[in-house]
Amino acid sequence: MRVRLSVYPAFHYSNTPSFRVNSMNTAKLISFDLDSTLIEPTFTTFVWEIGIPRLYAKKNNVSLSEATSIVKGEYDRVGEGAMEWYDIDYWFRFFELAERWQDLMEEHRYKVRPFPEVKEVMEELGKSHDLIIVSNAAREFIEMEVKEAGIEEYFTRIFSVTSDFGQVKKTPECYKEVLKAMGVTPTNTVHVGDHYEFDYLIPKQLGITSYFLDRDGNKPKDRYTIKDLTELKNLVINHKPSP
Repeated sequence: MRVRLSVYPAFHYSNTPSFRVNSMNTAKLISFDLDSTLIEPTFTTFVWEIGIPRLYAKKNNVSLSEATSIVKGEYDRVGEGAMEWYDIDYWFRFFELAERWQDLMEEHRYKVRPFPEVKEVMEELGKSHDLIIVSNAAREFIEMEVKEAGIEEYFTRIFSVTSDFGQVKKTPECYKEVLKAMGVTPTNTVHVGDHYEFDYLIPKQLGITSYFLDRDGNKPKDRYTIKDLTELKNLVINHKPSP
């Protein structure tokens, strides 16, 4: 049973079980990306690529296809390197939409779904490790997704790179801040996610044991590429060595 902390945002938790040392670089902390790692991308894809264009089409009396082209064009113009790209409030103000972004997200929260293996894997790994989330998503998305997916109880802490660190990607500095906040060293830490550079290469450069989650099988298979989180669980439980 995990106990809710009264400090930090409302859904950071504290694990009560003590850590067991294993031979996976004596890792005691496992860090997970969120979207397309723990949570299927259906909800966020809908909000950004369908929900907002629909509202734009209604406001401007244009077709959905035209609205989609305009909206996505503005996304591209701003680009993933800008903080605004991740800020849903910014886009509602930019497009001068009368509706509330909170209502759009609330109406479609039922589309949030964890991948099938997630709860079982988190339950098992949480018995021996501290589990956290490190995501590029803004906190308003993270909060809804984690709660709606029913997985909040498994995580001792949740970090939003954009909301907490003011960064748009998981830079080395972001990982260092996470390690500092959690009081662990790179060799005590495992990270897994679906972005090859930001979830695999960058943490690996810092000495964090990292795994690339390739659910679609797009990358050549090696010992640090996994197809689902059950594979990660087996690596941890079977105490297979990491780099």
